[in-house]
Amino acid sequence: MNKFLKEIFEQPAAIEKVLAYYTGTDGRQSLEKVKSVLGKGEIAQIIFTGMGSSYFVSHAAATLFNALKINSHVVNASELLHYNLSLLERKTLLVCTSQSGESFEILEILKQLPATVCCVGITNEEESTLARKADIALFCKSGKEEMTSTKTYVSTTLVAFILGWYLAGKWDDTKIERLELLAQKFKTALTDYEQWVNPVLDFLGDLNTLQIIARGPAFSTASQGALMFKEAVKIPATGILGGEFRHGPMEMVGEGFKAMLIAGRGKTLDQSLKMAEDIARFGGKVLLITNAEIKFSIPQVQICYVDEPDEYLFSVQGIIPVQLFIDAYAKRRGLEAGSFSRGAKVTAIE
Repeated sequence: MNKFLKEIFEQPAAIEKVLAYYTGTDGRQSLEKVKSVLGKGEIAQIIFTGMGSSYFVSHAAATLFNALKINSHVVNASELLHYNLSLLERKTLLVCTSQSGESFEILEILKQLPATVCCVGITNEEESTLARKADIALFCKSGKEEMTSTKTYVSTTLVAFILGWYLAGKWDDTKIERLELLAQKFKTALTDYEQWVNPVLDFLGDLNTLQIIARGPAFSTASQGALMFKEAVKIPATGILGGEFRHGPMEMVGEGFKAMLIAGRGKTLDQSLKMAEDIARFGGKVLLITNAEIKFSIPQVQICYVDEPDEYLFSVQGIIPVQLFIDAYAKRRGLEAGSFSRGAKVTAIE
């Protein structure tokens, strides 16, 4: 088993470690500190920021917070650093996400934080600069990761979700049971996957480029999937919002066009299914990753079912088919998936 696949298989244990920590004393105390800051009524805004995978997680987190009526927005860390620091002049809860805790842009932002900011750091590295300099640190508990982000992406997303649920008074036995079940579903999804991944490899064939389309929290999954394609198998891929795809990019669709479409049960399922049909009608191929029971009889659409009914947890579990496809695609072409040749796991320069 290569390192990339090994880290994919470590994801169920990573979920269990997150769950153990945030049902335990230390994790709950950290969550309560954040709630206490908001409880004072002085915070005017919540901003999520990060780079790469952490930026995508920030998008999903802000989507959940807003659904819970905790008004939040997300700003890419590089854009915040160079163009939007004036946002921090208001009383702000700034959630800085960095799996390494050493991302260049995050460290630069930390140097310039005004007194109006309470910084919450979400990081996997407990001795990192972010962990030390944040006012409150929330740990991801993923363990060491060497390759393209897999288990740290999943754990970081869950920590951000747990924070939202806790602040909304929804981190309860029901949510805990859902995450226990999620860890089991990850284990199930990682067994006998060759029975679906090989037909998908044949269906999509050689890839020169790939569009990964999603809406809502699953946009984080689409963006992370595109990043993994670029990092792990060096294929140009784009994560794009379904609504945006309608506004121009649909003109690309024709014979030879290939996409993954991540469509969870929720507010925009119907729009996503119609998009899959339209891409097929215009001659493209779609791998439809969904938790909805759909019976398409369209040869250009292949369905990959993910057994997770919750729209937000589906966005987490929905990354598994993408991860496993990338590993299998690399093996078919004699590549080592997930290693870095022109950069590093931690980006320390801008």
